[in-house]
This record gives sequence, C-alpha cells and structure tokens, in this order.
Amino acid sequence: MKVLVVNAGSSSLKYQLFDTVSKTVLAKGICERIGIDGSRIEHRKGEDGAKQIKNIPMKDHTEATKIVVSTLTDPEVGVIKSMDEIEAVGHRIVHGGSHLTKPCLVTDEVIADLEKCLDIAPLHTAAHLMGIHGCMKAMPNTPQVLVIDTAFHSTMPEEAYLYPIPYKMYQEYKIRRYGFNGTSHRYVSSEMIKILGGKAEGTKIVTCHIGNGSSISAVKDGKVIDTSMGFTPLDGVIMGSRCGSIDPSIVTFIMKKEGFTPDEMSEFMNKKCGFLGVSEISSDSRDLEKAVAEGNKRAELPQNILAYQIKKYIGSYAAAMNGLDAIVFTAGIGENNFNLREKVCNNMEFYGIEIDKEINFKTHHQGDNVCISTPNSKVKVYVIPTNEELVIAGDAEAIVNSLK
Repeated sequence: MKVLVVNAGSSSLKYQLFDTVSKTVLAKGICERIGIDGSRIEHRKGEDGAKQIKNIPMKDHTEATKIVVSTLTDPEVGVIKSMDEIEAVGHRIVHGGSHLTKPCLVTDEVIADLEKCLDIAPLHTAAHLMGIHGCMKAMPNTPQVLVIDTAFHSTMPEEAYLYPIPYKMYQEYKIRRYGFNGTSHRYVSSEMIKILGGKAEGTKIVTCHIGNGSSISAVKDGKVIDTSMGFTPLDGVIMGSRCGSIDPSIVTFIMKKEGFTPDEMSEFMNKKCGFLGVSEISSDSRDLEKAVAEGNKRAELPQNILAYQIKKYIGSYAAAMNGLDAIVFTAGIGENNFNLREKVCNNMEFYGIEIDKEINFKTHHQGDNVCISTPNSKVKVYVIPTNEELVIAGDAEAIVNSLK
C-alpha cells in the first residue's frame, strides 16, 4: 500500500510517501520556515536520493501543502504520475481533545470534532485542517486517517493529568493535561526499550523531544506516567515562539499592562515568546546558533534556559519513576544540537549520567540510533532520530485494511 504521511508542525510540514509492502520510502521531504523569511522545500526520491532544494515563499500551511502535491507529481523530481496512486493518507494530529483518542478515518463528524480543538492547539489544528482539506480536494476517493498525538499519553494517572482547579472544570470543560508529540515519544521509547533488551516491564526512560515545539515524557514500563506539555502544547519548556510554563499571574499582569484581550494574550504567548521573545532575534534554533558563533550573548540565553529546564524535568521524572535507565534526545534540536545535549547532561553525576563529549560532538541526524553515554555511565543516553511518519503510515494502513 502506498501511504502519504503528512506531518504539520508549527513552522514546518514534513511528508513521506511509503510503500508499506516493501517497507520503503518512495519520497520524502520537508517544508521549512513556514511563515518565516527564508522558507523552502527540501525533497528527495527514496530514503537517500539526491536532495532537491527550492526556495519558495510559504505564508501558511495551505501553500506548503500545495507545493508538496506539486512536487510529488512533478515529471522530473516526483515519484508518481497522479495523487490517485496514493491508497491512504495519514495525518499527524496534535490534539484530539476528549473526542479523538485513537487513530480514525476522516469523516465529516471527525472533522467537526477536530475543529473543536482549534482553541486548544492554535499553532497546529488550523494547519492540520488545511492539510486535510487540501488532500481531500486533491484525492476525493482516497481514505484519510488521523493519528492523534495525545493518545500515547492517555496512560497518565489522575494525579499527573488533573490540575488543582475545581473538579467541575474538568468535568464540564475537560481541562486536564493531555500531552503532545505522543507519536514521537511512542516511537523513540519503543526503540529505547529494544536497546534495553526488548521488554517494556521494568524500564524507566525519559524521552526528550526537542524541536520548535518541545516536550519531555516519563515512560515507565512502556507507558507514559507524566509529560511536560499540558492542556495545550503551550505548557512545559521554552520553545521556538512559545513561553512554556510561567507563573499564571504573569498572564493577567501582562494583559492589564498591555491591554490584551484573551485571544491577543494567547497569540502573544504562542507566537511572541520563547526563543524569539528572549533573544529578540529568531524562533529558529539554527539562527540563534549562528548568532552565538558571531558573538551575540543574548542568542545563547534561550538555549541555556532550555537546557536548565530539561535537566529539571529529568530529575523530577527520575524521582517519579523511582529510577532512571535511559535518556533519549530526539527531534530537530535534540538530534542535531550537541551543545544543548552536553549542557543538559553536565553536572548530573548524582544520577550516574556521563556522556562521551567527542561522540556527542560528532552526532547529528544520520538515521541511526547513537549512544552518547560512556561505558561507565549508569544511565544510557541516546540520540534516536524520531520516525513519526513510520508510525503514522502503519496506523493508516491498519485502519484502511480494517475497512476491506
């Protein structure tokens, strides 16, 4: 079965075209810096084909989706003659709320349920809906499946997912910790479990999905017991343009000082804070790395904040799990930024964490799982490239096959 996987992030759109019979990637690519100066598409045939790069303005995810479709069917760089060759489309969905809790076939009712999440995940849900509608228009007869990020975190106990607000707020409005990046945490934790011997029971893993959007999860016995993102993807550590966890009183304080409406405050916290707000340079980690190399001290501050916050989450989750077997770094920053990984793991001798700085320095995203801890380290530290698309393709294939 040929499955097109669409994975829309806050400033990116990844895509992969899978042949699930041969388990090969026919084409893959990414639209980067959507809504940011310097947007472009990187496309290649197969897993390791020659990379085709085209700089092209993308003001939003609708334009990015159109560019992906055009590229896949292009006579020179594409791999299919028409979108009719696609047998299923799998969409990565950030937030399913209380309505969407498992992979499901796209229907009018499902889209209506997804639209209910627009207020909860403002950076992603609108992009997902544009991607879904774009694919439905291009391939009206092709089954499309939603794979929900929040599903993997549904194993959290009440003490982890409930907020200390009146209980009726949970009952009436479903306000609780949902957790996000679940497809990624699911994949890398399962890979780490294989490395640890293949048996989930007894394992204690902290997975660090660090990208433009970031989250940390505690995975015990193969199941999530806690995660840093909460009711929305805004919670947790500092991110590209999101503030992460802050004192709730800061919200009302800024609203009064700036005269913000609730919607304007949400826009501020989601799009004006994080790396962008602290550095006043960019929301993109690569831009900040370049600025640091040029001697800009402010550009280094967001990374120091992020490293410190990750370190605190590792410590708290180790306490919650009563131990720690492994730490996994994944996603764009986690896989490629050796400086961040070193800052996180430094001064963690109390936990028996020791990394090989030379191996860590040389490790970038190459498609391989790499151990960056020393043989003497009591806790294994790995860089595991995430493969959310593979998980989504498998879920989409299973849903479509169940209809036959």
